[in-house]
Amino acid sequence: MIVSEVQLAAYAEAGFDVVAIASRTQAKASAVAARYGIGTVHATPRELIEDERIQILDIAFPPDLQPDLIRHALTQPHIKGILAQKPLALSLEEAITLRDEAAAAGKILSVNQNMRYDQSIQVLSQILDAGELGEPVIASIDMRAVPHWQDFLSEYDRLTLANMSVHHLDALRFLFGEPIDIFTAARTDPRTHFAHTDGIVVSTLRFESGLIAVSLEDVWGGPKTDGFVSDDYITWRVEGTAGVAQGTIGWATGVPSTIRYSSNISTSGQWVSPSWDTHWFPHAFIGVMEQLQYAIESATEPALTVADNVKTMALVEAGYRSIAENRPVKLNEFSLSH
Repeated sequence: MIVSEVQLAAYAEAGFDVVAIASRTQAKASAVAARYGIGTVHATPRELIEDERIQILDIAFPPDLQPDLIRHALTQPHIKGILAQKPLALSLEEAITLRDEAAAAGKILSVNQNMRYDQSIQVLSQILDAGELGEPVIASIDMRAVPHWQDFLSEYDRLTLANMSVHHLDALRFLFGEPIDIFTAARTDPRTHFAHTDGIVVSTLRFESGLIAVSLEDVWGGPKTDGFVSDDYITWRVEGTAGVAQGTIGWATGVPSTIRYSSNISTSGQWVSPSWDTHWFPHAFIGVMEQLQYAIESATEPALTVADNVKTMALVEAGYRSIAENRPVKLNEFSLSH
């Protein structure tokens, strides 16, 4: 779904040249290729990686299989950059290894942390960088929505924290920098029938400045039975010493994300509500690919570096340790070097 309905839709709108496609099932790849006018369908992902016309490899693959494809791409002289899905791997150790292998190969490896390019998160980042809210005091992301769990997730011992919270924890890092510690509580989700521990997840992050941030992933969201009127949503809020900003993430309801903010510095305490017609899905994915293209063209680091993503992976790993040991876990408990 993420490839056929989101990524390729974004690339078509942006005019990006998609040379070839492959999947675990060639027939599915052929159908998607026909839909988007992609000229080449390879029998396997490895064959696609070996296609010498390809300069940028975009991987959306299960995280237990993704590292092998990345490593194969790192050996191909024609590939200049790789965009990998998140989570990058199933463990922090594997993510660190991939970071170092990409650096040794001289290839740009970027990770598709696309929530950073959601329109409301981008505007919030600009407001924070300009100091319009003053010193951030408390922040929250509140998700009450039922995701579609891909079938392969039933084979892992990690669910919501690694595959849904990773969006929110990365966005909080993007907005506020590195937290000191994280305390995560979890329970099973009554709707998810395969074995799991982290169904519904709540994480509290503390920062050096005193900021507290909360990330809630309620993947239950109510019984969802026939006749039950659901009210799925994802909201966020940031309160600072000079203002407040709050917004919605449109993914849950299929509408554009929103933001409204009030600042003693820039709006005289009045509420301002910028608006746009674009959506997180698919439009934000243009920015994700564009930042990688720009890095290759300009010989600079991408905005979404694998080194930065390793820090998000460390935060996820700390969350799992917090669940297991029922305590706040400091991020300095993890070494990010080999």
